Amino acid sequence: MDMMSMVTSLLAAKSGGVQMQVAATIMKSNADAEKFAVQTLLGAGASSLANVGAGVGGNLDISA
Repeated sequence: MDMMSMVTSLLAAKSGGVQMQVAATIMKSNADAEKFAVQTLLGAGASSLANVGAGVGGNLDISA
């Protein structure tokens, strides 16, 4: 193997490693976004009455 072939193969290997790092970062970002979307849809955390009409979710008098 001549010197140029060795240099080319080393550069290709290094480029492949960088591509794998970028792919892993993008996959983690996508997974975090999906997790956030699911938590939002399932209403994880505090329940909110921000999107309901006036009077909904108030106290109910059941003493009568």
